Amino acid sequence: MLIARSSGESRGSLSGGCVEEDFIDRLGKGQFKRPNQIVRYGDGGLPPTISLPCGGILDVLVEHFIPNDASLDHLRAIENALEGHAQINRIVDLHSGKFSTGHRDSIGPPIRQVDSKLFIHIGPVKRLIIAGLSPVAEFCIEFGIALGLEVVVCDPRPEELARHKDRWPNARLMEILPAVFIANGGCHAATAVVALTHDPRTDDLTLMESIRTQAFYIGAMGSEKTSQKRLERLVRIGGLTEDEVRRISAPIGLNLGSKTPAEIALAVMADIVRVANGVDRLAL
Repeated sequence: MLIARSSGESRGSLSGGCVEEDFIDRLGKGQFKRPNQIVRYGDGGLPPTISLPCGGILDVLVEHFIPNDASLDHLRAIENALEGHAQINRIVDLHSGKFSTGHRDSIGPPIRQVDSKLFIHIGPVKRLIIAGLSPVAEFCIEFGIALGLEVVVCDPRPEELARHKDRWPNARLMEILPAVFIANGGCHAATAVVALTHDPRTDDLTLMESIRTQAFYIGAMGSEKTSQKRLERLVRIGGLTEDEVRRISAPIGLNLGSKTPAEIALAVMADIVRVANGVDRLAL
């Protein structure tokens, strides 16, 4: 997302720096139609064609906002969503230029078009809460960072955190029980929670707190037998309903025949991506 003024001032970006200078130059020259226009960079795009380093194409929705209260309220709604307070759809009519917002879930494609209307998902960066450090958790951290997730690792063991304190500068390692972090507002609707400790006390409390949130993915590691016992225990002792425990992916992850920690982590993260993108497991 990039916001620019006709004077050339701008904040944000459209790509990794490939097209921004050209875009601002064209904007200053008034080359984009009002009230909105979709322009393409790359093969078959704006003349003279700018080749992207990746060899692909980039479609950009250009909107002109009138400086009034309606535009300001709309931008405030976007800001509110980006801060994690809501998940919204921006609805843009490509013919009239009218725009509005509506509630949406955290899963599904980020952009879709129905006739002349674009539905654009706006929300915070997806968060991955990892309950407890373990060999599988270590690979989940790596995959989560590579996928652009906000990775938060909760583990109450100071000695374990100290061993890894400088290993993942792009992840947050917190000396706290996962359940406490979640109970204190650590989850929003764009959050995935994975319990990977094999410690029933830690994992069960994590799951019980997660169920009370809008987290889009909740999963726990364990065999079929262990998982069945856990879910029965959460109903019998934890007071969860059958509908609530059905939100828990247990055993966690896709069935890839995984054996090693890296393979298990890959199955976990692949399942999170599947759910985030709104893909039914049966469609795989």
